[in-house]
Amino acid sequence: MAVTRACLVALVVALTFLFMEGRATAARKMSAGNLVQRRREVGSLLRRLNKPPVASIQSPDGDIIDCVHISEQPAFDHPLLKNHTIQMCPSYNPKGMQHHSNITPHLITQTWHQNGKCPKDTIPIRRTKEEHVLRASSVRRFGTKMPRSIPLVNPINDTNTPNILRGHQYAAASARYDKCYGSKGTFNMWKPAIARANDFSLTQLWITAGSYNGNNLNTIEVGWQVYPNLYGDSNTRLFIYWTRDAYQTTGCYNLLCSRFIQTSNQITIGGSISPTSTYGGTQYDIDILVWKDRAGGNWWLQVGGYNVGYWPSYIFSDLAHSASTIMWGGEIFSPDVGQTSTHMGSGHFPNEGFGKASHIKNIQVVNSSNCLNPPRDVGLITEQNNCYNVQSGNYGDWGTYIYYGGPGNNPNCP
Repeated sequence: MAVTRACLVALVVALTFLFMEGRATAARKMSAGNLVQRRREVGSLLRRLNKPPVASIQSPDGDIIDCVHISEQPAFDHPLLKNHTIQMCPSYNPKGMQHHSNITPHLITQTWHQNGKCPKDTIPIRRTKEEHVLRASSVRRFGTKMPRSIPLVNPINDTNTPNILRGHQYAAASARYDKCYGSKGTFNMWKPAIARANDFSLTQLWITAGSYNGNNLNTIEVGWQVYPNLYGDSNTRLFIYWTRDAYQTTGCYNLLCSRFIQTSNQITIGGSISPTSTYGGTQYDIDILVWKDRAGGNWWLQVGGYNVGYWPSYIFSDLAHSASTIMWGGEIFSPDVGQTSTHMGSGHFPNEGFGKASHIKNIQVVNSSNCLNPPRDVGLITEQNNCYNVQSGNYGDWGTYIYYGGPGNNPNCP
């Protein structure tokens, strides 16, 4: 009897082992199948994004910059742009663009410029590599923001407004209008420390219309960011973003989806910018201007004096006509639990002032007469001002300005 019981136990153990081993084998096969499928999807995406180059430049920072013929750029993959005639330059620049400063400007370049330049009739595009895409949560989400990735335009320290932006923190200024047509600012450049692999830190301007209600929020976003999970390093990089449906299904960083039409062979969107400012040392700034061209209606981007390209007006709904809110400032994103110590701007609070805190100066808004004017009724947006904060002012050749930023986690910001 004991022998029979022992045999039955051994049989059950053996069957259990075989069952578990079978499940493990099936799981391995499924995992391997998923990996093969994902790599197939990645390969398809790379073939779409990486157009055949006229020339390629190896950048010292590890990027490969492909010089792609202007007519072959990713924008024209979209059906709406198949027969689009490229507008090579804006019809009208905003009036009042010149400003005078007693502070000597320091030139900023992109790192790839050290090893060459793209020929005429081409645009420089940062080559997307397999490892870039594999870091994303999915191929479909590569280069996109999560829904509701913009601050509520509420007064500073308004605790009555719920935070719907889990993981996002802001220190920004905003101005509302019935109608406005662009903005310009001089952005102080830094290389903020990133605490967690999935965190990012950015400084930008937002041009918006519509709202989250009905998912018709339209945005144009431009600035600089440090985002290791997207780029694979901690370099400070120029970026753009757009959406027409509150980040639900449209929009992306840089040229990772079709719509933005680039015209410049000098600027790589998504490319590293150097040098950057140092605490108590040399400060580096870059001018960014976005405005709606009065003739064609397209939204043009100018960076450092170069006309980079434009968003065709008809890719938007509300922004096809005008904007209603402009914002300027910093944003931190950290998907992990607990307060991150990722830096915003210089990583120092606004009260430390010039050369220590990050700033945006000469902030202006384009009105219906295509003139640049100082913004009116500037409000401030922050959620945890012991972590990141913002101050605004108006003074002399700086015009309207803000100081913003902070270190994140500290004794007063648990």
